[in-house]
Amino acid sequence: MTLEELSEAVAKGEVDTVLLALTDMQGRLQGKRLTATHFLNEVVEHGAEGCNYLLAVDVDMATVDGYAMSSWERGYGDMVLAPDMTTLRPVPWQEGTVVCLADVRWLDGSDVAPSPRQILRRQLARLAERGWTANAGTELEFMVFLDTYEEAWHKGFRDLRPANLYNVDYSLLGTARVEPLIRRIRNSMGAAGMAVEDSKGECNHGQHEINFRYADALRTADEHAIFKNGAKEIAADEGMAISFMAKFDQREGNSCHIHFSLADEGEPLFAHDDALFDSFCAR
Repeated sequence: MTLEELSEAVAKGEVDTVLLALTDMQGRLQGKRLTATHFLNEVVEHGAEGCNYLLAVDVDMATVDGYAMSSWERGYGDMVLAPDMTTLRPVPWQEGTVVCLADVRWLDGSDVAPSPRQILRRQLARLAERGWTANAGTELEFMVFLDTYEEAWHKGFRDLRPANLYNVDYSLLGTARVEPLIRRIRNSMGAAGMAVEDSKGECNHGQHEINFRYADALRTADEHAIFKNGAKEIAADEGMAISFMAKFDQREGNSCHIHFSLADEGEPLFAHDDALFDSFCAR
């Protein structure tokens, strides 16, 4: 979605909310729900503030000692969430809503160096200095439970009911049992601008994956985070829960396969040059 398209949609009453999000140290989307008019009138040009503790917390959002950027001793100040308009896209599973990811900066305009998105940008800039580009694709496996997130919480995350009771790896019959949920996630991600390729069952009980076409590394990382967040929201809306936890139980874990390639002027960098590959790895 372009800024012009957003403005038109707001004028027509089709969009009223903009999610402005950063990716935190746990790979989660954090941010604010902005009125679309405020986003257009103020935030597009000036950004929005966010507390600097967002990059200095644990998984329970508790502040952690030892960070120079954010602490009780130094106080909790603001960072700037600067919207990257190239990431603007609809959120089909939420009414009247779009999402825009942000670069994280200090008040003087400098990057907040520990921000995961800024770390990736710096690494891609180092490649660009050599005339190289990076493409990436990720495969995220997850487990589907028939319990809601609230039910799982009250059960202490024990004795949850997996959506499949046997190994459904490549099984069309087994995956059909949860196809209403998986289909909704596939189609919603496609409507959000992602290139969805397929879904399939996996080995653990209730385990599945949805695969997307590779893209430049920054876009892939952005869409990776949006997909995880959106899949959980859609599952909750369907009265179920999803976990991407690497090792939920003693059976097969949820993998995150990362496919990565480098290119020089569009040509694969290491396709025919073993010496260059050995030299690069030696660094």
